[in-house]
Amino acid sequence: MSELVLDPAKAGAHGAQDDMPFHVREHHPENGTLLGFWLYLMSDCLIFAVLFIAYAVLGRNFAGGPSGAELFDLPLVALNTGFLLLSSITYGFAMLASQRAKLGTTLAWLAVTGLFGLAFLGLEMYEFVHLIHEGAGPQRSAFLTSFFALVGTHGLHVTFGVIWLVTLMVQLNRHGLTEANTRRLMCLSMFWHFLDVIWIGVFTFVYLMGVLP
Repeated sequence: MSELVLDPAKAGAHGAQDDMPFHVREHHPENGTLLGFWLYLMSDCLIFAVLFIAYAVLGRNFAGGPSGAELFDLPLVALNTGFLLLSSITYGFAMLASQRAKLGTTLAWLAVTGLFGLAFLGLEMYEFVHLIHEGAGPQRSAFLTSFFALVGTHGLHVTFGVIWLVTLMVQLNRHGLTEANTRRLMCLSMFWHFLDVIWIGVFTFVYLMGVLP
């Protein structure tokens, strides 16, 4: 959006204002917002990179305790992975509906996305509680410490994502598909798909490789 801005330095007095030059200043708040959010995602990448490295170093230090092959329930984790993958697909449907200015359809797909996110968190909490109940809490070994740190940090991000999604749904319901809300939809889309990519890495590096002897 372009805005004509009067240059006060060129201003004269009284009727001389008619001869003042004008300068066109471009305003693209969406560009700054998306750039800032990309920078945030890059910083988040560094956090997860450190956690992955820590797990790579500590993931075989069992301290006489159980290993991943003894603890991990792959069918359960695969189901949880499916929930998160499906949530990314439904969020994509929400974005397509928003581009067609269909507010109701957008809200419906966002609601489905949120339900998949909650299902993912519910199964992850069940896994954590089960491991702790079995005596495999984060204090049991370096392997479990790094496991809980990596998977728990990802789960915390998903929790924030669900809270953000619900907040955005309230804003969309009140104000519609405004320019600001469309930017927020795009930012949350990048965040949600980013978490999906991180989880694929967790599923492969932690769970699949963890069950190998």
